[in-house]
Amino acid sequence: MNNVHKDTVSIKSYDEMAKYYKNFVDTKPWNAYYERPAIISLFSNEIKNKKILDLGCAGGWYSKYLIDNGADIMSIDVNENMIEVTKIRTNNKCKVIQADINNGFNFIGNGYFDTVLASLVLHYIKDLNKAYMEINRILKINGYIIFSTHHPLMEFIHFKRENYLDIELLDDEWNMGDEKINVQFYRRPINKLLQPLIDNGFFIENIMEAEPTEEFKEKLPEQYERLLKRPNFLFIKARKVK
Repeated sequence: MNNVHKDTVSIKSYDEMAKYYKNFVDTKPWNAYYERPAIISLFSNEIKNKKILDLGCAGGWYSKYLIDNGADIMSIDVNENMIEVTKIRTNNKCKVIQADINNGFNFIGNGYFDTVLASLVLHYIKDLNKAYMEINRILKINGYIIFSTHHPLMEFIHFKRENYLDIELLDDEWNMGDEKINVQFYRRPINKLLQPLIDNGFFIENIMEAEPTEEFKEKLPEQYERLLKRPNFLFIKARKVK
């Protein structure tokens, strides 16, 4: 992709992860039994006949789920390999477009979507103010953004940072099957995650620090106990009010 923004991170990492997403992410406990149940609960059955953008669709799990539940879906990801995985998964039942939110979505009209879903996406974006502004533009009034992201306090503790109030680019190594993949993402404090959302015309209706499910406990009992004390993800549902 030639028009990747200079601040976009982890493109190569997700090139390498695309195969894993296709084969394993459906049953990976962190996704299947922790992140997804929380996200789905935030939809509150507001899916059927809704126009929904799956922003950062990755392997397309949410896209297929939302299609199967009657939504009109557009799926967007910056990564070409993830786009191909999503096209296969959704069987051409939605538009699947390679694009970078850091460059804006000039192919989407104002007030087009009822909901924008951003599952574990925002920590890859440096300028959240710009991203929230674009999401506001493409949402209908009273439309929703629903997102999950790395919990700011978890990142601060886990990576042993000195200044919680900094915005900084972190490097990490993730286990993907038999491979280890280097990944970069941005860490920021809670106020720098949520205040730009409010400043761009959103009213936060739900802040969730979800607990893992019993299925997660069966698969990863030690990590389950840790997550009950230190949540990894933060979940937000916010409504466009202006």
